[in-house]
This record gives sequence, C-alpha cells and structure tokens, in this order.
Amino acid sequence: MEKLVSFPTVSRDSNLALVDWVEGYLSDHGISSARDYDETGLKASLFAHIGPEEDGGVILSGHTDVVPVDGQEWDTDPFTVTEKDGKLYGRGTCDMKGFDALAIWTVVEAKRRGVKRPLQLALSRDEEIGCVGAPPMIQAMQGVVPKASMAIIGEPTEMGIINGHKGGIGFDLHFRGFEIHSSLQPDGVSAIMEAARLIQWANEQNEASAAEADPDSPFYPNFSTLHVGMIEGGTAHNITAKDCNFVLSLRALPTDDVGVWREKILAKIAEIEAGMKAIRPEAGINVDPRWDVPGLRAEDGGEAETMVRRLTGRNSSGVVSFGTEAGQFQAGGYSAVVCGPGNIDQAHKPNEFITLDQFQQGEAFMENLLSELQ
Repeated sequence: MEKLVSFPTVSRDSNLALVDWVEGYLSDHGISSARDYDETGLKASLFAHIGPEEDGGVILSGHTDVVPVDGQEWDTDPFTVTEKDGKLYGRGTCDMKGFDALAIWTVVEAKRRGVKRPLQLALSRDEEIGCVGAPPMIQAMQGVVPKASMAIIGEPTEMGIINGHKGGIGFDLHFRGFEIHSSLQPDGVSAIMEAARLIQWANEQNEASAAEADPDSPFYPNFSTLHVGMIEGGTAHNITAKDCNFVLSLRALPTDDVGVWREKILAKIAEIEAGMKAIRPEAGINVDPRWDVPGLRAEDGGEAETMVRRLTGRNSSGVVSFGTEAGQFQAGGYSAVVCGPGNIDQAHKPNEFITLDQFQQGEAFMENLLSELQ
C-alpha cells in the first residue's frame, strides 16, 4: 500500500508508473499480466490470471486512480502513508489502494501456495471520473484470460456486503447563447438563463420523484436524483451570456430504466434548444455523454454474495447510493458484490485514512479466500 499510494494517480494524470510497478512486481513472482490502454495511451488498466486455465474463477477488482488533493488541507503528505493513532493516512488508503494492495498480495500468495480454483486481478483506470475504464477492461479480458464467474469489488464498505447500488448517467453541457446588451435582452440569448430552465426542470423532476418514491425502498434517498454540482459562464452583468457550461448527472435506482431517463433529459434539452434557436439560429446546446454506469441489482442466490457471506461470516447485506464498477461486471455476465475494508465517509476528504483494524480485517478476508480456493 505504501508503494501504491506513492504514485499520484489523480484521474487527470497518467497512471502508467503505477501500472509499470504492479506489472513488474507480479512478474518478479512469476505472474504475467495484460494491459488495456485508453485512447491516449497514457493510462491503462491491468489484469492477471492465477491458477488453472479454466473458467469459473474469482476476480478481485479495484481501481488505480484517486481524486485530487488540490485545495485540501492535509496534516501529512497525501502521497506518503503515515501511521498515527491506529490509522493509516494517505490519498487512496481507503479509496481504494488499501484493497488493491491486499488484492495484489493475495494473487501472489495464490501463485506461491497454489489454488485449485482460478483467481484473477483486475485493476481499472478512470473510475473516479465516471467508471469509464472498467467496461473496456472487462471486454479486453474476454478471450485473453478464462471467464471468471464472479467479481468482488473492494470499495470501502467496512467489510459489509453490498448487493445493490445506484447507477447513473452524466452529460457535459455547453449552452451557446448570443451576446447583446442586456437592456435589449429579448433580441439576445442568455446561455445562463437558458441553462437555468434545464436546472429548474431537474429540480421539478426531483420533487416529483420524491413524491412518488417507494417508502419501503432500502435506498437513501429512495428515488432517482438529478444534480448539477458546478456551473460557469457569462462575461459581465450587463451582457447576455454567450456561454454556460455544467455537468448534469443522474443517480438512478437500479430498478429504474436509465434509458427512459436519458430520453426525458435529451427531450427537455431539445425543447430548450428549439426555443433558443427561434430567437437566434446561432444559439444551441452541445451535449457530450460523460458516463453511463449501470446499477447493481441484488441477485437471487448470487454466487458472489454467497461466497462473501462465508468469507466474512456475515448474514446480512445492504445497498448504497453511490455507483461502483460492480454493476459493470454484472452487466458483463459476472455475479458481483461490493465488499472491502475502510469507510466510504473517509473517501475524497483531506486526511483520508483507513484504520489498521479495517486493513487487518481485509487481510483476514483474503486469507479466508485463499483457503476457499485451495
């Protein structure tokens, strides 16, 4: 974990130094691995197979990227693991290089001890910007390594079993207005004020969804939500804004049809754009799909959950409202579950940490997995 954290693999930057190191570490222990690069060639996912060359194995899956530390006040170097008061501080210790370290250790131990059932390692790129690295990695694994039957995604759950989570979609939006003196506002198009129409519509959709929510849903909030977290645009207070940019995101219940939501969102955007063009044909809205993350659905008698129950000794499971790559593995034909050390409340914050106790619980989980596979 100390070595993994030392690589500042913020999503905007390359992760190849980390991937090089992991590849070399595995190779030193007689384990070959393969890569799946992004379109720039500056980032890659990595996967490896241990044990019999047959289908039906177990995947340990984690992501290699971390969120930025810019503007955060850290008491320690975020890219150096610092132990204090039973906690291990550092960017990614919790989310999720702690699990990655345990997973790498486990595949090396599986190689050394020998296993009867295959074990695979899958380390993705670009999870933090919308889980965009896992789908091509999953596709790249097909035919290169035998098809596993289940995947354990080690996002921080305090070793609790998560069998359901929300999915979602996101759109980069650029509203293009037409500048004019604001005293002549009807002759111009304000990108900001037109964008506000879509944001207000999102608020109304949230209110309607909340009113119709299932009170027995295990999710909080118990409805799908639309959100805008940042917005920028405009030149001056007395000029109709030429540009306005923001991301519109949806977090959807796994029981909701994301395709229906996508059509609703795009239809509203088209409606607003038509009104803009009626005033000035040059005006419009550029729509760039940013991510599409399927939700994780609870599986009736799912293999992954059944195994993790045995390994943890826990009989209960739960759901979370954030998305993970588990839904993508499930969509790829794997039984999937989320279970890992650490508390999600510590993720993305300054002074991120994982407790020693949680890290040790993760190690005990991996020991139980190795015994299961032998």
